[in-house]
Amino acid sequence: MKRGSSHLIAPGPARATASDGDAPSTPSAVDAIVDPLVDLLYQAPRWLPTAHAQTIVPALFARRPMVEYRRERWTTPDGDFIDLDWLDKAGSNAADTAQSQPQAPLFVLFHGLEGSSDSHYARVLMAEAQARGWLGVVPHFRSCSGSMNLLPRFYHLADSAEVDWILRRLKAQHKGPVVAAGVSLGGNVLLRWLCEQEQDASAILDAAAAISAPLDVHAGGHAISQGFGMVYTRSFLKTLKSKALAKLDQYPGLFDRDAMLAARTMHAFDNAVTAPVHGFRDTDDYWTRATTGPFLPRIAAPTLVLNARNDPFLPGRVLPSVTEVSAAVTLDQPAHGGHVGFMTGPFPGRIDWLSQRVFGYLQTHVRQVAAASANTDSTHG
Repeated sequence: MKRGSSHLIAPGPARATASDGDAPSTPSAVDAIVDPLVDLLYQAPRWLPTAHAQTIVPALFARRPMVEYRRERWTTPDGDFIDLDWLDKAGSNAADTAQSQPQAPLFVLFHGLEGSSDSHYARVLMAEAQARGWLGVVPHFRSCSGSMNLLPRFYHLADSAEVDWILRRLKAQHKGPVVAAGVSLGGNVLLRWLCEQEQDASAILDAAAAISAPLDVHAGGHAISQGFGMVYTRSFLKTLKSKALAKLDQYPGLFDRDAMLAARTMHAFDNAVTAPVHGFRDTDDYWTRATTGPFLPRIAAPTLVLNARNDPFLPGRVLPSVTEVSAAVTLDQPAHGGHVGFMTGPFPGRIDWLSQRVFGYLQTHVRQVAAASANTDSTHG
Protein backbone atom coordinates (compact mmCIF):
# COMPACT_ATOMS: atom_id res chain seq x y z
CA MET A 1 0.00 0.00 0.00
CA LYS A 2 2.58 2.47 -1.09
CA ARG A 3 1.59 6.12 -1.08
CA GLY A 4 3.32 9.45 -1.41
CA SER A 5 5.47 10.46 1.54
CA SER A 6 4.57 14.14 1.71
CA HIS A 7 3.69 14.04 5.42
CA LEU A 8 6.92 12.42 6.53
CA ILE A 9 9.59 15.04 7.18
CA ALA A 10 13.02 13.49 7.50
CA PRO A 11 16.15 15.17 8.84
CA GLY A 12 18.01 16.86 6.03
CA PRO A 13 17.61 19.82 3.67
CA ALA A 14 14.84 22.22 4.59
CA ARG A 15 11.67 22.12 2.58
CA ALA A 16 8.26 23.71 2.86
CA THR A 17 5.62 21.75 4.74
CA ALA A 18 2.26 21.09 3.16
CA SER A 19 -0.82 22.75 4.55
CA ASP A 20 -3.61 20.56 5.86
CA GLY A 21 -5.33 20.30 2.53
CA ASP A 22 -2.36 20.13 0.16
CA ALA A 23 -1.92 17.18 -2.16
CA PRO A 24 1.14 14.95 -1.80
CA SER A 25 4.28 16.50 -3.18
CA THR A 26 6.20 15.10 -6.12
CA PRO A 27 9.13 12.76 -5.42
CA SER A 28 12.26 14.47 -4.17
CA ALA A 29 15.58 13.76 -2.53
CA VAL A 30 13.79 13.83 0.83
CA ASP A 31 11.28 11.25 -0.38
CA ALA A 32 14.19 8.99 -1.31
CA ILE A 33 15.53 9.27 2.22
CA VAL A 34 12.28 7.96 3.72
CA ASP A 35 11.42 5.41 1.02
CA PRO A 36 11.97 2.37 3.31
CA LEU A 37 9.15 3.72 5.52
CA VAL A 38 6.61 4.38 2.77
CA ASP A 39 4.62 1.24 3.59
CA LEU A 40 4.00 2.65 7.06
CA LEU A 41 2.53 5.99 5.99
CA TYR A 42 -0.86 6.49 7.58
CA GLN A 43 -4.19 6.68 5.79
CA ALA A 44 -7.45 6.80 7.74
CA PRO A 45 -10.18 4.28 6.83
CA ARG A 46 -13.21 5.72 5.05
CA TRP A 47 -15.55 4.66 7.84
CA LEU A 48 -13.74 7.07 10.21
CA PRO A 49 -14.13 10.33 8.29
CA THR A 50 -13.64 12.92 11.04
CA ALA A 51 -10.92 13.86 13.51
CA HIS A 52 -13.20 13.17 16.47
CA ALA A 53 -14.19 9.72 15.18
CA GLN A 54 -10.52 8.94 14.57
CA THR A 55 -9.82 9.89 18.20
CA ILE A 56 -12.79 8.44 20.09
CA VAL A 57 -13.38 5.11 18.36
CA PRO A 58 -9.84 3.74 18.95
CA ALA A 59 -9.87 4.88 22.58
CA LEU A 60 -13.27 3.44 23.47
CA PHE A 61 -14.04 0.62 21.07
CA ALA A 62 -10.79 -0.82 19.68
CA ARG A 63 -9.91 -4.41 20.48
CA ARG A 64 -7.08 -4.17 22.97
CA PRO A 65 -4.47 -6.90 23.03
CA MET A 66 -4.13 -8.88 26.21
CA VAL A 67 -0.97 -7.94 28.07
CA GLU A 68 0.05 -9.29 31.46
CA TYR A 69 1.84 -6.87 33.76
CA ARG A 70 3.84 -7.24 36.92
CA ARG A 71 3.77 -4.23 39.25
CA GLU A 72 6.75 -2.76 41.05
CA ARG A 73 6.69 0.19 43.43
CA TRP A 74 9.57 2.66 43.66
CA THR A 75 10.15 5.21 46.39
CA THR A 76 10.79 8.60 44.82
CA PRO A 77 13.71 10.86 45.80
CA ASP A 78 11.27 13.17 47.64
CA GLY A 79 9.73 10.37 49.72
CA ASP A 80 6.65 9.65 47.59
CA PHE A 81 6.14 6.60 45.37
CA ILE A 82 5.35 5.63 41.80
CA ASP A 83 4.13 2.31 40.42
CA LEU A 84 5.69 0.73 37.34
CA ASP A 85 3.98 -2.00 35.33
CA TRP A 86 6.43 -4.38 33.64
CA LEU A 87 5.68 -6.82 30.87
CA ASP A 88 5.27 -10.07 32.74
CA LYS A 89 8.24 -12.18 31.67
CA ALA A 90 10.57 -14.60 33.43
CA GLY A 91 11.80 -13.41 36.79
CA SER A 92 10.03 -12.34 39.94
CA ASN A 93 11.08 -8.70 39.71
CA ALA A 94 12.57 -6.13 37.36
CA ALA A 95 16.14 -6.90 38.34
CA ASP A 96 15.65 -10.62 37.64
CA THR A 97 14.05 -9.86 34.27
CA ALA A 98 16.87 -7.53 33.25
CA GLN A 99 19.43 -10.13 34.32
CA SER A 100 17.72 -12.90 32.32
CA GLN A 101 17.62 -10.77 29.16
CA PRO A 102 20.54 -8.35 29.57
CA GLN A 103 20.88 -7.43 25.88
CA ALA A 104 17.20 -7.15 24.98
CA PRO A 105 16.07 -3.57 24.32
CA LEU A 106 14.03 -1.99 27.11
CA PHE A 107 11.00 -0.02 25.93
CA VAL A 108 9.80 2.65 28.38
CA LEU A 109 6.36 4.22 27.86
CA PHE A 110 5.17 7.44 29.50
CA HIS A 111 1.37 7.63 29.37
CA GLY A 112 -0.91 10.59 28.72
CA LEU A 113 -3.16 12.73 30.89
CA GLU A 114 -5.14 10.42 33.20
CA GLY A 115 -3.78 7.44 31.29
CA SER A 116 -2.19 4.24 32.59
CA SER A 117 -0.75 0.92 31.52
CA ASP A 118 -4.31 -0.10 30.63
CA SER A 119 -4.82 2.68 28.06
CA HIS A 120 -5.47 1.40 24.55
CA TYR A 121 -2.19 2.77 23.23
CA ALA A 122 -0.24 1.30 26.16
CA ARG A 123 -1.58 -2.17 25.55
CA VAL A 124 -0.92 -2.13 21.82
CA LEU A 125 2.60 -0.74 22.25
CA MET A 126 3.46 -3.18 25.02
CA ALA A 127 2.06 -6.09 22.99
CA GLU A 128 4.38 -5.10 20.16
CA ALA A 129 7.36 -4.91 22.51
CA GLN A 130 6.56 -8.40 23.75
CA ALA A 131 6.16 -9.77 20.23
CA ARG A 132 9.64 -8.46 19.38
CA GLY A 133 11.21 -10.02 22.46
CA TRP A 134 11.83 -6.64 24.10
CA LEU A 135 11.40 -5.75 27.74
CA GLY A 136 8.72 -3.17 28.47
CA VAL A 137 7.67 -0.96 31.35
CA VAL A 138 5.03 1.73 31.94
CA PRO A 139 6.02 4.09 34.78
CA HIS A 140 2.86 5.70 36.12
CA PHE A 141 2.82 9.39 36.87
CA ARG A 142 1.83 10.11 40.44
CA SER A 143 -1.83 9.31 41.21
CA CYS A 144 -2.34 7.41 37.92
CA SER A 145 -1.72 3.81 39.02
CA GLY A 146 -4.93 3.43 41.03
CA SER A 147 -3.36 4.49 44.33
CA MET A 148 -3.25 8.10 45.50
CA ASN A 149 0.31 9.33 45.95
CA LEU A 150 1.46 10.62 49.34
CA LEU A 151 2.79 14.13 48.79
CA PRO A 152 0.91 17.40 48.12
CA ARG A 153 1.44 17.19 44.37
CA PHE A 154 0.24 15.37 41.23
CA TYR A 155 1.94 15.43 37.81
CA HIS A 156 2.08 17.93 34.96
CA LEU A 157 3.20 18.69 31.41
CA ALA A 158 6.58 20.07 32.45
CA ASP A 159 7.51 17.33 34.95
CA SER A 160 10.84 16.48 33.31
CA ALA A 161 12.59 15.93 36.65
CA GLU A 162 10.32 12.91 37.20
CA VAL A 163 11.25 11.48 33.80
CA ASP A 164 14.93 12.16 34.48
CA TRP A 165 15.24 10.06 37.61
CA ILE A 166 13.07 7.28 36.20
CA LEU A 167 15.15 6.96 33.03
CA ARG A 168 18.46 7.19 34.87
CA ARG A 169 17.42 4.45 37.30
CA LEU A 170 16.21 2.21 34.47
CA LYS A 171 19.42 2.78 32.52
CA ALA A 172 21.52 1.94 35.60
CA GLN A 173 19.81 -1.45 36.02
CA HIS A 174 19.61 -2.46 32.35
CA LYS A 175 22.70 -3.36 30.29
CA GLY A 176 20.98 -3.43 26.90
CA PRO A 177 19.60 -0.60 24.76
CA VAL A 178 16.98 1.67 26.32
CA VAL A 179 14.38 3.48 24.21
CA ALA A 180 11.37 5.52 25.30
CA ALA A 181 8.08 6.79 23.96
CA GLY A 182 5.62 9.25 25.39
CA VAL A 183 1.97 9.72 24.51
CA SER A 184 0.22 13.10 24.67
CA LEU A 185 1.20 14.58 28.07
CA GLY A 186 3.85 11.87 28.44
CA GLY A 187 5.23 12.77 25.03
CA ASN A 188 5.46 16.40 26.01
CA VAL A 189 7.33 15.63 29.23
CA LEU A 190 9.70 13.29 27.38
CA LEU A 191 10.41 15.96 24.75
CA ARG A 192 11.06 18.53 27.45
CA TRP A 193 13.58 16.16 29.04
CA LEU A 194 15.28 15.56 25.69
CA CYS A 195 15.50 19.32 25.06
CA GLU A 196 16.97 19.96 28.51
CA GLN A 197 19.49 17.12 28.36
CA GLU A 198 20.64 17.81 24.79
CA GLN A 199 23.74 15.64 24.11
CA ASP A 200 23.57 14.00 27.53
CA ALA A 201 20.29 12.27 26.62
CA SER A 202 22.13 9.95 24.23
CA ALA A 203 24.00 8.39 27.14
CA ILE A 204 20.64 7.16 28.50
CA LEU A 205 18.37 6.65 25.48
CA ASP A 206 19.25 5.17 22.10
CA ALA A 207 16.09 6.66 20.57
CA ALA A 208 12.76 8.21 21.54
CA ALA A 209 9.29 8.84 20.13
CA ALA A 210 6.67 11.43 21.06
CA ILE A 211 3.11 10.62 19.98
CA SER A 212 0.43 13.32 19.75
CA ALA A 213 2.36 15.58 22.13
CA PRO A 214 0.83 19.06 22.70
CA LEU A 215 3.82 20.98 21.34
CA ASP A 216 2.00 24.30 21.85
CA VAL A 217 0.10 23.96 25.12
CA HIS A 218 -1.74 27.28 24.73
CA ALA A 219 -3.09 26.28 21.31
CA GLY A 220 -3.97 22.81 22.57
CA GLY A 221 -5.71 24.08 25.68
CA HIS A 222 -7.78 26.47 23.60
CA ALA A 223 -8.69 23.72 21.11
CA ILE A 224 -10.29 21.46 23.73
CA SER A 225 -12.04 24.35 25.49
CA GLN A 226 -14.58 25.07 22.78
CA GLY A 227 -17.15 23.26 20.67
CA PHE A 228 -16.90 19.49 20.53
CA GLY A 229 -13.52 19.71 22.24
CA MET A 230 -15.37 20.18 25.50
CA VAL A 231 -16.28 16.48 25.37
CA TYR A 232 -12.63 15.67 26.05
CA THR A 233 -12.35 18.36 28.69
CA ARG A 234 -15.35 17.06 30.62
CA SER A 235 -13.91 13.53 30.52
CA PHE A 236 -10.58 14.71 31.93
CA LEU A 237 -12.16 16.91 34.58
CA LYS A 238 -14.32 14.08 35.89
CA THR A 239 -11.33 12.08 37.11
CA LEU A 240 -9.09 15.08 37.84
CA LYS A 241 -11.66 16.60 40.18
CA SER A 242 -12.17 13.28 41.95
CA LYS A 243 -8.43 13.07 42.58
CA ALA A 244 -8.31 16.69 43.65
CA LEU A 245 -10.96 16.07 46.30
CA ALA A 246 -8.99 13.05 47.56
CA LYS A 247 -5.87 15.19 47.75
CA LEU A 248 -7.73 17.81 49.78
CA ASP A 249 -8.64 15.07 52.25
CA GLN A 250 -4.91 14.42 52.62
CA TYR A 251 -3.95 18.11 52.68
CA PRO A 252 -6.86 20.41 53.65
CA GLY A 253 -6.45 23.88 52.20
CA LEU A 254 -3.86 22.86 49.60
CA PHE A 255 -5.84 24.76 46.96
CA ASP A 256 -9.18 26.50 46.53
CA ARG A 257 -11.81 23.75 46.65
CA ASP A 258 -14.63 25.93 45.33
CA ALA A 259 -12.55 27.21 42.40
CA MET A 260 -11.58 23.65 41.51
CA LEU A 261 -15.17 22.39 41.57
CA ALA A 262 -16.32 25.37 39.52
CA ALA A 263 -13.74 24.76 36.77
CA ARG A 264 -15.29 23.98 33.40
CA THR A 265 -12.15 24.18 31.27
CA MET A 266 -8.60 22.88 31.60
CA HIS A 267 -7.45 26.50 31.88
CA ALA A 268 -9.65 27.03 34.93
CA PHE A 269 -8.67 23.71 36.52
CA ASP A 270 -4.96 24.32 35.98
CA ASN A 271 -5.37 27.80 37.44
CA ALA A 272 -7.05 26.39 40.55
CA VAL A 273 -4.97 23.23 41.06
CA THR A 274 -2.09 22.35 38.75
CA ALA A 275 -0.35 25.72 38.70
CA PRO A 276 -0.41 26.60 42.42
CA VAL A 277 0.33 23.05 43.60
CA HIS A 278 3.38 22.72 41.35
CA GLY A 279 4.90 26.17 41.76
CA PHE A 280 3.63 28.01 38.69
CA ARG A 281 2.28 31.55 38.92
CA ASP A 282 -0.93 30.71 37.05
CA THR A 283 -2.15 28.69 34.07
CA ASP A 284 -0.55 31.00 31.51
CA ASP A 285 2.82 30.69 33.24
CA TYR A 286 2.41 26.90 33.45
CA TRP A 287 1.36 26.47 29.83
CA THR A 288 4.13 28.74 28.58
CA ARG A 289 6.81 26.90 30.52
CA ALA A 290 5.39 23.52 29.46
CA THR A 291 5.39 24.32 25.73
CA THR A 292 8.19 22.34 24.05
CA GLY A 293 7.89 23.46 20.43
CA PRO A 294 10.44 26.31 20.56
CA PHE A 295 13.09 24.06 22.12
CA LEU A 296 12.99 21.16 19.64
CA PRO A 297 16.22 22.40 17.95
CA ARG A 298 18.06 21.36 21.14
CA ILE A 299 17.27 17.64 20.81
CA ALA A 300 20.37 15.56 20.08
CA ALA A 301 19.11 11.98 20.52
CA PRO A 302 17.24 10.37 17.58
CA THR A 303 13.60 11.28 18.13
CA LEU A 304 10.39 10.66 16.19
CA VAL A 305 7.72 13.34 16.68
CA LEU A 306 4.38 12.01 15.40
CA ASN A 307 1.37 14.36 15.20
CA ALA A 308 -1.72 14.04 13.04
CA ARG A 309 -2.54 17.36 11.41
CA ASN A 310 -6.22 16.91 12.31
CA ASP A 311 -5.56 16.21 16.00
CA PRO A 312 -8.46 17.86 17.88
CA PHE A 313 -6.08 18.47 20.80
CA LEU A 314 -3.60 20.50 18.73
CA PRO A 315 -4.26 22.56 15.56
CA GLY A 316 -2.18 21.47 12.59
CA ARG A 317 -1.19 25.07 11.90
CA VAL A 318 1.07 25.14 14.98
CA LEU A 319 3.04 21.99 14.13
CA PRO A 320 6.75 22.59 13.48
CA SER A 321 8.46 22.36 10.11
CA VAL A 322 11.78 20.68 9.47
CA THR A 323 13.52 24.06 9.77
CA GLU A 324 12.26 24.38 13.35
CA VAL A 325 13.73 21.17 14.77
CA SER A 326 17.18 19.66 15.04
CA ALA A 327 18.65 17.19 12.56
CA ALA A 328 18.11 14.45 15.18
CA VAL A 329 14.31 14.87 14.93
CA THR A 330 12.11 13.09 12.41
CA LEU A 331 8.72 14.74 12.01
CA ASP A 332 5.79 12.60 10.89
CA GLN A 333 2.64 14.65 10.31
CA PRO A 334 -0.08 12.67 8.52
CA ALA A 335 -3.18 14.58 7.46
CA HIS A 336 -5.38 12.27 9.53
CA GLY A 337 -5.20 10.08 12.61
CA GLY A 338 -6.83 12.18 15.33
CA HIS A 339 -5.37 12.23 18.83
CA VAL A 340 -3.51 8.95 19.52
CA GLY A 341 -5.87 7.26 17.09
CA PHE A 342 -4.33 6.03 13.82
CA MET A 343 -6.84 3.22 13.35
CA THR A 344 -6.67 1.26 10.09
CA GLY A 345 -8.53 -1.41 8.15
CA PRO A 346 -12.20 -2.22 7.56
CA PHE A 347 -14.72 -2.05 10.42
CA PRO A 348 -14.19 -2.68 13.31
CA GLY A 349 -10.60 -1.68 12.53
CA ARG A 350 -7.18 -2.30 14.00
CA ILE A 351 -4.96 -0.13 16.21
CA ASP A 352 -1.58 -1.68 15.38
CA TRP A 353 -0.39 0.96 12.88
CA LEU A 354 0.90 3.11 15.73
CA SER A 355 3.00 0.32 17.21
CA GLN A 356 4.44 -0.59 13.80
CA ARG A 357 5.38 3.01 13.11
CA VAL A 358 6.95 3.64 16.52
CA PHE A 359 8.82 0.34 16.79
CA GLY A 360 9.92 0.52 13.17
CA TYR A 361 11.64 3.80 14.00
CA LEU A 362 13.08 2.67 17.33
CA GLN A 363 14.29 -0.65 15.92
CA THR A 364 16.33 1.15 13.27
CA HIS A 365 18.28 3.05 15.90
CA VAL A 366 18.68 0.04 18.18
CA ARG A 367 20.23 -1.83 15.25
CA GLN A 368 22.50 1.12 14.46
CA VAL A 369 23.74 1.19 18.05
CA ALA A 370 24.28 -2.58 18.08
CA ALA A 371 26.22 -2.42 14.80
CA ALA A 372 28.39 0.43 16.05
CA SER A 373 29.09 -1.48 19.26
CA ALA A 374 30.02 -4.63 17.33
CA ASN A 375 32.40 -2.66 15.11
CA THR A 376 34.03 -1.10 18.16
CA ASP A 377 34.45 -4.49 19.82
CA SER A 378 36.05 -6.02 16.70
CA THR A 379 38.36 -3.02 16.31
CA HIS A 380 39.60 -3.31 19.89
CA GLY A 381 39.48 -7.09 20.07
